[in-house]
Amino acid sequence: MVEGWHRLIFFLALLVALSACGKPDSQRRVLRVGFVPSENVQQVAQNAQPIVEILEKKLAVEVQPFVATDYTGVVEALRADKLDIAFLSPASYVLAKNEANVKVVLKSHRKGLAHYYAAIITHADSGIRTLGDLRNRTFAFGDPLSTTGHVFPKKMFKENGIDPTKDFKSVLYSGGHDATVLAVLNRKVDAGATFANFTDGKDAAWMQYLKNPEEQKKIRAIAYSEPIPADNLVISSHLDPGLAQKIQEIFLELSRDPAGNKMLRDLYQIDGFVAATDQDYDSVREAFKIAGINLREALQRKKP
Repeated sequence: MVEGWHRLIFFLALLVALSACGKPDSQRRVLRVGFVPSENVQQVAQNAQPIVEILEKKLAVEVQPFVATDYTGVVEALRADKLDIAFLSPASYVLAKNEANVKVVLKSHRKGLAHYYAAIITHADSGIRTLGDLRNRTFAFGDPLSTTGHVFPKKMFKENGIDPTKDFKSVLYSGGHDATVLAVLNRKVDAGATFANFTDGKDAAWMQYLKNPEEQKKIRAIAYSEPIPADNLVISSHLDPGLAQKIQEIFLELSRDPAGNKMLRDLYQIDGFVAATDQDYDSVREAFKIAGINLREALQRKKP
């Protein structure tokens, strides 16, 4: 009888062990989330915290946020299998798709439009009116992998017969949109590249980062790019499909909720998400080619 009980206990223990080994990924204890630094790292981390808390509550897991110091850092983390999901810019997504096994599932929208623009800005009284006026001037790009802070502006210049490496007096990379806006405002450079959600100048980087209306008036856009497919959310291929689906549903719910809208607006100045496909970003791949930026070199250049 005792031997029978021992066998039963052993059998039950074996079932528990096998069950634990076979737990689906949806029951994992940690979800690693990457955020691109559209502005300074501390501010992005602070704005991301409410999103982190929502994910922890809805998924019953610990969420570990990772805000890279540059756009390529998130791509590197995805490639090294150190992230499960990530918020990416269009250009960093194209690079991540090339270098890591990720799938784009959602793209952001603003007032229902899932695209935005690159803007070339200058000080309001600079006298600069056209892209041609930038020759022999100083210019600020953002991060080398920024869609609106580098890739599309460089495409715009190439299409207008301007080579930034030869035709500008000097070029600097500010690292972020906020830094570019301040560099133009404070006349550290004659002009710079940043983003605008619309082409009327009413919802753009300089309007968001400069709180003083008088300072906002000191920035003027001289050119806008073609519409660019919006920022996105990607999921690593190793993530359990059930968990991946829950994550998508959470962000779509945030898109429909006023409180969720505010969280997303604070984080990346977006109103919500809609479904996305890889083909949505073909125009970004084409922009890399026209700009003369090699995807692999863009990643290699950022490595120590």
